[in-house]
Amino acid sequence: MISDRSKELRIRRKHAIRKRVIGSTERPRMTVFKSARHTYVQVIDDMAGTTLVSASSLEKDVRKDLEEKKKIDAAAKVGELVAERCLAKKIDKVVFDRNGYAYHGRVAKLADAARAKGLKF
Repeated sequence: MISDRSKELRIRRKHAIRKRVIGSTERPRMTVFKSARHTYVQVIDDMAGTTLVSASSLEKDVRKDLEEKKKIDAAAKVGELVAERCLAKKIDKVVFDRNGYAYHGRVAKLADAARAKGLKF
């Protein structure tokens, strides 16, 4: 179980990252959130304050493909899905916001899958 101290430290890292990482219309911010079971991604234009694209491992397409597979495989599928949706909306460059999480495991796999589909960080 995650302790309050580790949550507090992640939130502190998150705020430090957000001071530097700002999404614009040309290059929106792609932020990742991971819970114990699922992975969520949003592409946000911070200047307008709107979410342009979102994807998660809770969606029917992802869940159907990944029954009996690992969370890291679901994260890769979510990365591919968000990249496809971004490219469909003519968004090819984003700023990656890891949201205070370490860049390994699900977060790294998601980013690699999005890059492989043509999204540039």
